[in-house]
Parts: sequence; C-alpha cells; structure tokens
Amino acid sequence: MPLRLFSRGRAAFLAAAVLAGAVFLPPSPARAEEAVFPPSSRFGFKPPSDMVPSKRFTGFERIGGGAMLSVVELPAGAYPELKQSFTDENLKTQGLVVQSREPVTLDGGAEGVLFTGEPTPADGQGMPAARKWLLIVGATEVTGIIIAQAAVGAETDETMRGMLTGVRIRGALSLDDQVAALPFRIGDLAGFRPVRALAGNSVLLTLGPRDQVSNLEQPILVVAQAVQQATPQEQRDGFARASLYANQTMKEFVIERSQSYRQNGVDWHEIVARAIDIPSSQPVVVSQTIRFNPDGYIRAVGVTRADQREQMLPLFRQVVDSLQPR
Repeated sequence: MPLRLFSRGRAAFLAAAVLAGAVFLPPSPARAEEAVFPPSSRFGFKPPSDMVPSKRFTGFERIGGGAMLSVVELPAGAYPELKQSFTDENLKTQGLVVQSREPVTLDGGAEGVLFTGEPTPADGQGMPAARKWLLIVGATEVTGIIIAQAAVGAETDETMRGMLTGVRIRGALSLDDQVAALPFRIGDLAGFRPVRALAGNSVLLTLGPRDQVSNLEQPILVVAQAVQQATPQEQRDGFARASLYANQTMKEFVIERSQSYRQNGVDWHEIVARAIDIPSSQPVVVSQTIRFNPDGYIRAVGVTRADQREQMLPLFRQVVDSLQPR
C-alpha cells in the first residue's frame, strides 16, 4: 500500500498541492502511445500485461493482487523539499527501509531519485514479504511521487524498476477532461460548477464566481468515489457518522438528521448536521449523502454558511440525486 509519507501538516499540503494544475511540454506522439495513463494522471507507464489501471487509487494493480503502483502529482516546487526530506531515517518511519538510492534521468530530461527497499517490519523483526520502490520525479512544471510494491517472488526487480524509470509525462489535462474521466457522472449541476478534480476519483464544486473559496464566502460540494468491499446494511449509519466526524476542518458537530433510504433501486444514507468551520469560526450546515454501490460508494459532502441553509440544502440534494456511476 502507499507509504504514509507526510505528517498531518504535510498531508494537508499534499492534498492541496494535488489540486494544482500545471503545463508541461508533452512527449512525442510515438512515446505517448506506448504508455498507459491512469485517468486524469499526467504520468504514464508501460505496465506488465497483468497489471491494469486501478479503480481504488491513481495507478495500477495486478489482477488477483501481488503488485501495485500508485501516483501522486504535486507542483514543481515540491520536488526540492521532497528530495531534501526523504532521508533514510524519515522513510523508515514511513514504512520503507531503504537499501539503495540512485539519481535517474527521466522522460524529457526530468530529474528523479529512485529508492529501493523493503517495508518496515511492524515489530522491527521478521522477514519482509514484499519489495518496495519509490521514485520522486522533478519535471519542469510537475512533481511526482510514484510508489510501487510487489510480493516477494511476484515480480522481478528489473520489471518494477523498468516500469518506474520508464515513466512518461504528458501535458496537463483540462478541467473538462479531468471531470470527464471521473468514475461517476453528475447529471444535474444545479448551478454548481467544478473548480478542481482530485486523484482521478473526486471533484470540488462551488456556486459563485470565485475558484478559490475562503471563509465560506461560497458554498462548496465535494463528490468522491471509493472502491471497497460493500458496507453491510447494519453498519452504514455508523460508517456514515465516522466519515463525517473524520473531517478535520470542522468541529462541534450536531447531527440533525441521519437516515438510510432507498431510491430508484439504490441504497443511500443522508446526514444533515450543524458544525463550526475551524478556519473561519463560522457556523455551517453540512449535508453528507452516500450512495452505496456493490463495489464501494459515492460520497457527496456539501458545506454552506448557516444563514444559507434553506437555499442550499435543496441544491445539494438536486446534485446528489443526479449522481450515477459510469
């Protein structure tokens, strides 16, 4: 699984940075055709024939398990910090015992550092059951963190190294292209518009003229899909509440309504709650709706100022009712 590379502060930086767009000179057409690009990703690879684009994360995984590769995109300015902070000691605490590191030159002359090693044993002992590879990429206007893992004996070091170092970088996708690549469709935007797509599986929408929303001057709505084992019916209310409380930008939740319902043959769960927005200290109303699918769920979270609730809650619901998996 992906390394836990950042503390809470760095994780916040990572989440924000992935939202940033950039422009990079695309590779030649012939080379681009050789690579397979995960939806919305600027980093493409030539994976083994039994590794396919993942539905759970941005990257690839082997059919039946045993090998995976995941990608995180950051702005170009993140590369020097990554290169400096990725010491052997730091990476060990984050799940990688480094056995080797080497500078590499990548597509279009991009700079990179390739780390090879093993997962950090949970108890500090025992034989590792997997090999790990970590590549950080610094291109002209984009940075990449690429993490690969394979069970011992499942794939050769040569194949995995070749997959990472053969990375191809294409130009930035337009927002429309990123939205079109999402694993779900929004049939009715109800006046909202997308302003950011994230990780190939989520989108941030707002209602108003500003793309950057501060102090909740505009309502926001985030829609994301997750692929996982189906949540049993009796656990859905607890799952929904835990998902809501996990939001670290709000506090003092007071749930007004928490209910499951069935609509058009699909199971849903909805929570409406009051809370305090931590950055602005403003009272807000939160609407969280989860559409349960056989292989996961689609989750929509709308946040608006308390004085806008009567106007915005019906619009949140209008968008949610139009959600469909692709």
